[in-house]
Amino acid sequence: MVEVKIEKLFGTDGVRGTANCHPMTAEMAMSLGQALAHVFNLTGGQRHRVIIGKDTRVSGYMFESALTSGICSMGVDVLQVGPVPTPAMAFLTVDMRCDAGIMITASHNPYCDNGIKFFSKDGFKLPDDVEQRIEKLIHHHKLQVCESPEHIGRAKRIDDVRGRYVVFAKQTFPNELTLDGLRVVLDCGNGAGYKVAPTALRELGAEVFTIGVEPDGYNINLDCGSLHPEKMAAKVRELRADVGIALDGDADRVVMVDERGEVIDGDTILALCAQDMQRRGVLKGNAVVATVMSNLGLEKALEEMGLDLIRTQVGDRYVVEAMRDGGYNLGGEQSGHIVLLDHNATGDGLVTALQILSIMRSQKKRLSELSKLLTLYPQVLLNVKVASKPPLEEVPAIVEALERVEKELDDKGRVLLRYSGTESLLRVMIEGENKEHVQSLAEELAAIAQKALVSHAS
Repeated sequence: MVEVKIEKLFGTDGVRGTANCHPMTAEMAMSLGQALAHVFNLTGGQRHRVIIGKDTRVSGYMFESALTSGICSMGVDVLQVGPVPTPAMAFLTVDMRCDAGIMITASHNPYCDNGIKFFSKDGFKLPDDVEQRIEKLIHHHKLQVCESPEHIGRAKRIDDVRGRYVVFAKQTFPNELTLDGLRVVLDCGNGAGYKVAPTALRELGAEVFTIGVEPDGYNINLDCGSLHPEKMAAKVRELRADVGIALDGDADRVVMVDERGEVIDGDTILALCAQDMQRRGVLKGNAVVATVMSNLGLEKALEEMGLDLIRTQVGDRYVVEAMRDGGYNLGGEQSGHIVLLDHNATGDGLVTALQILSIMRSQKKRLSELSKLLTLYPQVLLNVKVASKPPLEEVPAIVEALERVEKELDDKGRVLLRYSGTESLLRVMIEGENKEHVQSLAEELAAIAQKALVSHAS
């Protein structure tokens, strides 16, 4: 019997793609809504509720309506809360006692993309086995509108939930501190945090100068936000501000700049949070969880603090899984996706920024001084286009080159080869003490890998 391959819809962060192209179509969104209600066993008996939020993409309206239709057809009620950050949805799913949560977003991607990610009632993203059950239901066309007319679900729009999240975020900032007199440049990337982030910072006393708070459905992440901090850095220097904060489209990532306009990425933020949490005696497991992409400088800085760095594969879901399995409460990615499990079940750009601001205030130091805690190693990342993805250990030329580079770097550097999970690319990453040396090694290894993979394919 031939096994039928089931299409994989879910990536590392929900279902994602170009809007109006498979799988990101209205029809698929409706099926996903029905499947969610079925898998979570929300049909029949008592009334159940699913909460839906979105970022500021123009296609969000279409997917919001389609998901709502699918869920209501299964006899489940829907709460629509409009544009809010992804971490707000994790919080609101729990706070409003909903059975599940849905966030419509493609995070840091351009407006033409969109995505759908689900949250369980505990605020965490769905485990692999639940996602696979949803895929199987959709693939085998086992979904049907099963409720009679009198049991169809209701949809209700709620416009005041942002205030709940603002209160929650502010409560993560120490009561004995304020941001009075602090000049902050805030770039919301024309995304989901454009209302809540300025509000929270101003209510804590900061003087806030905003960028990227005029979303039009098409300008999300466009030359702004955490992927493009240059404009924010220039504004910090122009206004002589104390700090800059840049969020991505769904506000689960944050990149900061110090008073000189120098970028502070996720690795530095993790080190600062680790030191502070260790000092306060609240860091669990004497370790920090990060991905294989985090800088060697972070590992060295943590070693000096007597802390371990536990690495996972790339993707925030793997960071969170390792944190939950090991009982750790601090983890994240170099991109600025920082997870503080004592506060929220997913990365939270605003809450993370508030933790750094609280460290600045409690220690009465500028961010440039605090960031001296670690020295980042020069890191070079090159992409090699590939036609296939054979196991790298089965390509002798790559194995030989990799061993030679690792021997040359010794313990003063690191090399990583991995295939992209979403593109036909081999990623070559090398870091070490000397930028020119690292660049040369990376280019050499990339050329060898490209030639070897072509020969292997033929």
